[in-house]
Amino acid sequence: MMTGFSPLSLDLPDGLALAVLILTWALTGWLVEHPPRSRPSVSMLMAEYRRDWMRQFVTRTPRIFDANIIDSLRQSTAFFASASMIAIGGGVALIGNVTQLEGLAHELTLDAAGVRVELKIILVLMFLANALLKFVWAHRLFGYCAILMAAVPNEAQDPLVYVRAGQAAEINVTAAKSFNRGLMSIYFALAATSWLLGPWVLIGATLVTCIVLLRREFASASRLVMLAR
Repeated sequence: MMTGFSPLSLDLPDGLALAVLILTWALTGWLVEHPPRSRPSVSMLMAEYRRDWMRQFVTRTPRIFDANIIDSLRQSTAFFASASMIAIGGGVALIGNVTQLEGLAHELTLDAAGVRVELKIILVLMFLANALLKFVWAHRLFGYCAILMAAVPNEAQDPLVYVRAGQAAEINVTAAKSFNRGLMSIYFALAATSWLLGPWVLIGATLVTCIVLLRREFASASRLVMLAR
């Protein structure tokens, strides 16, 4: 008979691995959004380009090009939101099949019982649920941005033109931030699946994920291109 589980029942290696995962996820996200002034992240550089985009949008004629970009961004968020929902559904179905969970633990030669495997899958689902919420919110914000862009006056001399463009830019930046947070949750959800192979594998996967994300934000070739003047 299966009993309930509690985080307090985790042994030291599992507890340490879980703490490393959560702390690394939180600190990586914070560093990407609050980088040193001397070394901005790709996300911060793109935020400035988004503001430049809205300033150029004011005088661009026609504005269909900008509408197409916003539509493309909304499609991207919708795709990732749908993918997250499918993954969550699969995970919930897996948790509901105790026999399959126990078989998975046996195939991976784990010492964990079904309840322990449940906990590990629930961790993945929590990251996926967070990603889903971020993608859905980003999708809605890009919709708000499209409406604000439509509200920008056609005459560049209108006193409201740069006010409305500035508002659209900030909503655009906020939407992108939510989208990036969703992607980061996806990365760490993938890392969390390695817990099925043991706590030390989870720690290793977490550190690799962190290194990959920080390299892309602070040491990638694309970042050098964005910095070029």
